[in-house]
Order: sequence, then C-alpha cells, then structure tokens
Amino acid sequence: MSERGSISPLMQELSRHMAGALKRRLPVEVAERAKLHLVDTFAAIASGTRLLPGKRAIAYVKPFGGRPEAGIIGTRLVTTTLNAALANAMSGHADETDDTHPATRTHPGTSVIPAALAIAERDHLPGERMLHAMVLGYELCARTLLAIKAMPLMKTGHHAGARGQLFGAAAAAGALLGLDATRMRHMLSYCAQQASGLYTLLRDTEHMEKAFAMGGMPSQHGLAAALMVKSGFTGVEDVLSGEYNYIDTYSKEPDWDALTRGLGSDYEIMRGGIKRWPVGAPIQGPLHVLHELIREHRFGADDVEKLVVHIPERELGVVNNREMSDISLQFLLAVMLIDGTVGFKAAHDTRRMRDPRVRKLYPRIIPVGDPALTDPLRRWRGIITITLKDGRTFSHQTLAAKGTFQNPLTRLEVEEKSMDLLAPILGKQRSLALMAALFDIQRLRDVRALRKLYAA
Repeated sequence: MSERGSISPLMQELSRHMAGALKRRLPVEVAERAKLHLVDTFAAIASGTRLLPGKRAIAYVKPFGGRPEAGIIGTRLVTTTLNAALANAMSGHADETDDTHPATRTHPGTSVIPAALAIAERDHLPGERMLHAMVLGYELCARTLLAIKAMPLMKTGHHAGARGQLFGAAAAAGALLGLDATRMRHMLSYCAQQASGLYTLLRDTEHMEKAFAMGGMPSQHGLAAALMVKSGFTGVEDVLSGEYNYIDTYSKEPDWDALTRGLGSDYEIMRGGIKRWPVGAPIQGPLHVLHELIREHRFGADDVEKLVVHIPERELGVVNNREMSDISLQFLLAVMLIDGTVGFKAAHDTRRMRDPRVRKLYPRIIPVGDPALTDPLRRWRGIITITLKDGRTFSHQTLAAKGTFQNPLTRLEVEEKSMDLLAPILGKQRSLALMAALFDIQRLRDVRALRKLYAA
C-alpha cells in the first residue's frame, strides 16, 4: 500500500468527492435530468430483454440461481447482484436504444444504472440515494475518459468506452456501499486492472459481443470491484499517478485536470444524450432533419426523386448500408419516408429490410460523409436536401439534433419514447406506473418496491 504522502492531491480530491457524493444535495436541474436518463434506461433494458443479446444474457444467468438479491427488469427472475447487473446491462445495450455521453462515446446508463439498482435492491436503499449514486457514476464514466483524451485511441483499436463505463458502475456501487475515500482509491485500482475494450466489437453483426463489452462487462466488473473492496480487498492507493499509472498507460498527452475540474458543480450527466429515435447515434441527426422536413412540407415516400444526406465523415462508415436494421442509414431513412416516424418495432424489423417498397428507395438516398460536420462533442448533426418528383427542392439541417445536451428531450418526449419500448413488455398501465415511480424516485423509501412494477 502506498504511503499517505505518495497520494496525489488530484486523487485525494477525487476519492473524497466520491466518498461524500451521497451526502451532497443535487441541484434541481441535475436531478431532473438524471430522472430522464433513469426512465430511458429502464425502457431500454425492458425492450432489450426481447432481443437476442438480452435473451441470451438472461438464459446465461438463470441456471446460476444464487441468493435472491436483485431483479432482472422485464422478467420475474431475481438473482445475485452480479448476475442481475450483467443481464440488465446486456439487455440495456441489446441494440442502440440506450442513452449516451456523446463526447466520450459511452453508454453510461446501461452500465451505471444496473450496478446501482442491484445494490439498492439488495440493501433496501431509498431511491434518492440511488439517484445520487447514478449521477456520480456518470461523472466517473466521463471524467476517466476525458482525462486520457480517449478519442485518439480509436486509431490503435482500443475502444475506451467500456473502460469509462466500468469506472462509472464501480463509483455508483461504491457510493451505495458506503466506501470511504481510502477504499474508493482501492476500488479505482481494481477498475484500472480490469480496463479493456477493442473496436473489433463493431464487426459483431448480432450486437451480442457489443452488448457484453459496452453494457454487461463494465457493469458487472465495476460492481465486482466495489464489492471486493467492501469485503476487505486492498490495493494500490493511487492508480492515477506514479510508475505505470492508468492515465499514462492509455494517454501520451493526458488532461489530468479533467478528473476534478468543476467537480461538484459541473455535472457530466448534463452533457449526456437521450436518443429521440431508438436507433444508432449517428442517425439521430438525419432522422431529426427528415422528420422536420416531412412535417413542414407534407410529402411522402412516393414523392421523392432524390435525398442527399450529409453526416460527419467518420460516422458514415458506422451506419452506411449496415446489415443491422437499427444502425442502417438507408433503411431507417426509408422507413421515415414511408411511415413518417420510426418506432422501436420498425427499427428492429429485419424482414422489412427486404420489403420492395423500402428497397426501391435505397438508390434515391445518397449519403455523403462531410468532414465539415465533424464535432468533438458529437451533437448528432445532419444536412438533408430533398428533390421531389414535381421539381421542388427542400433543404434543412441540424447541428444539435433532439436529444443532445444542447437540445434535450422534454419529459413528455421521454415518456412517449419509453412507452413505445415498455408497453409491449409490461402493458400500458404498469408502464405508466413504473415511469411515474421513477420520475418520483426521490420519494421512494425502498428501491425494491420497483420490482412489482418492472417484472413482466
């Protein structure tokens, strides 16, 4: 164990903040934003239980049984904290419905919330504590990546997002377990030892490995780090400085101050994103723009001669003619043209990808990777120019689509999206009751009371 004097001031500040996070009051606007992310994540998890990665995750943990500590959303299963976190998190990222922190390319909710929920259920904790822990988790998820300037690492094949989510899940769980500053430092060291992630996950056409790497793995491993330290594991007290430290291992030009700059006053959850449409983030901008054009000019699919869509150059490669329906730019724009909207069912209808009416639109949709739209904060940008068969031309753009921190969803919009995801699993009345309970989470005396609402 390191001597007290060898702990950097930065680590001391960070660990003290983590240990005291549940004692501080959240600003009203932060608590309200957190509740939007909470509802959105529960909806993503519930809908994901009916997709292949969610089904497989549930089938994997079910035979293990174990002490009934925490439930799996959208089912009647109750299992251990670690297994519940794994299954809930994999369901949450079973597709591209869940929330994001665009600047770090992470999906905080799908890892942080299952870890926090598992401990809160096990220990009969009040909802307000879980909400505070969740906000702390988003903070650590983002800051540990902002410090290493994670984006350049993409060139090496490392996917940094899973690492951030692991730190976030651990922070939320550690706060709920009551770890003091010393144990928080030990916990961070165990997180650093487990940090991993490769961009090969983008080759996964069934979203199975991605659901594990960007959902289940960081949630379960972050929770494990907190539980191990709670049970007495000790370790290096300052993994962020000294020889072979975490930051220097992953970054040549780190921004050390990002770990604590504005800590306690600038909340990273306020820079999070909640997707308006249940599809991949790079398609949020184009769908936002096309939806606006259709509403304003009242045209349909049969009226379109040509649709030219500009999106950030790098992101085009992620969504251009993909096999998976919920990240296929051409398919989703075609659905928007035909239906006037894109719901969960349509976004996941792989059979519809072969529909002649849909396929007929593909040649008319011309995607352009536009370097001028590149944005470090990934505010879901897009430009569309539509030419109709009658000769009329319309153009529209967004530099911050609905759901970004500059253009956040309203509570009503989150409810609308969440109902689309929840109702097929829980029914309309139970879905409404669950959302109401989550929006009133600060008054909930025992988080375990949510089980009767989220169990299918």
